[in-house]
Amino acid sequence: MRLMRPLAELPLEARRGIRGVLADIDDTLTTDGRITAEVIAAMERLQRAGLTVIPITGRPAGWCDHIARMWPVDGVVGENGAFYFCYDRPAHRMLRRYLDDEKTRSDHRARFADIAQAVLREVPGAAIAADQNYRETDLAIDFCEDVARLPPSSADKIVAIMERHGLRAKVSSIHVNGWFGAYDKLTTTQLLMLERFGLDIDRDRNAFIFVGDSPNDAPMFAHFPYAVGVANVREFVGRMSHPPAYVTDQPSGAGFCEVAERILAAIIHSDGK
Repeated sequence: MRLMRPLAELPLEARRGIRGVLADIDDTLTTDGRITAEVIAAMERLQRAGLTVIPITGRPAGWCDHIARMWPVDGVVGENGAFYFCYDRPAHRMLRRYLDDEKTRSDHRARFADIAQAVLREVPGAAIAADQNYRETDLAIDFCEDVARLPPSSADKIVAIMERHGLRAKVSSIHVNGWFGAYDKLTTTQLLMLERFGLDIDRDRNAFIFVGDSPNDAPMFAHFPYAVGVANVREFVGRMSHPPAYVTDQPSGAGFCEVAERILAAIIHSDGK
């Protein structure tokens, strides 16, 4: 397992080459459940500097519609890779790309109720996530967002129950998400970048930076040489198959702003301004 180095050690030449910033939302862009003005401003400055900005999240389709429309972003990957949305501002049109068709999504949702009840029976204190009604493709179980924080062993038990019922399950900083399908955050990010922007994040992975904080970000941490964890990622060291290469000094949204400032400083230095 690679060691996380301080963000200050990310080389200037590497930062100059960044063309896209990808970031988890909960506890990466948000702080104590809220997105701050500083984070919104940082995303907007990155966009204005010509970088592609994409949140990669486990949050639901209903939220992602708002994010794609209202935030200073170029698109969003939601429900851990179930879809991507991009808002075409000149055409006033939302572009929605799901990995599964509508009937498949409906069939899967019909199976979630029994799985959820099994989780609630076997894991005292867990709850169906408050945003479940806005989801198209997955089941989200809350273990610390709107309930008293449960121990890691409870999150592990939720994963085991979901897997027993045939779901793929991942732990975020607030929920355990389960879904039917082989996709994840990385596979759908690859699809989005290629289909909408003509960018190959396999061939040109050094041109992107990913910022995250929890185990469901592990595929992204593994893929990108310049992946960064905000400081609170340290809570999950030992519970991730692949930690990030770098880590910020500050947690959550302040950590994301650290990343943005270092990238922007490198661009300004490169332009000689």
